[in-house]
Amino acid sequence: MERTATAAVGHDELAALKHLALDGGLEGDLKISCAALADRLDASNQTASRRLQRLESAGYLDRDTVADGQWVAVTDDGEAALRAEFEDYRRIFETEPEVELEGTVTSGMGEGRHYISLPGYSRQFEERLGYEPFPGTLNVDLREDSVRRRSAVASLEPVHIDGWEDDERTYGPAVCHPATVETADGSTYEGAHTIAPERTHHDDDQLELIAPAKLRDALALADGDHVTIHVEGR
Repeated sequence: MERTATAAVGHDELAALKHLALDGGLEGDLKISCAALADRLDASNQTASRRLQRLESAGYLDRDTVADGQWVAVTDDGEAALRAEFEDYRRIFETEPEVELEGTVTSGMGEGRHYISLPGYSRQFEERLGYEPFPGTLNVDLREDSVRRRSAVASLEPVHIDGWEDDERTYGPAVCHPATVETADGSTYEGAHTIAPERTHHDDDQLELIAPAKLRDALALADGDHVTIHVEGR
């Protein structure tokens, strides 16, 4: 069926989704009745039914109504929404915050090589990161759940890279976070940093990393390879 916008999904719908997941909705089809769900939610049957309809319309739930109830299953999008909620609570309660992002290696436009090598930036990298980066970035296309999770990086203390200008133009500030890159076979590279323009949400689905070495060579990475990025505060 055609999916509608997820704007109708709020905390009440996510609470219903959580109950369905706790009852086994992540593992496959789960048989429920609106009356049973309404009892769990301390709501009316009509309210429980509306929440199920909104979850289904948003693509968070697959649903098949039968004579004595309905079969439901939490979709991948529904699981991603629950994981995003989990990340919010993890940010509240974890004493040593770290954000884990997953994605696949992709080729960039080559702009990273130019900007990383500019003297106004390179001097600051040496002073504040402790190394001169390889002239280029490792580009990672983030999974959908990691795009949502990326907002948690804002809670980590960054390394600020100041904006600067030369005779031709002004260059904006950036923020870096220490990061460890992990490949699918368990190989890791510590001492890298994420880098992003300050105060922007542009291209939230792509992550850029810098390091003293060329990360593609150091980890034998190619386009399409899966990586996990462990992002920390400074």
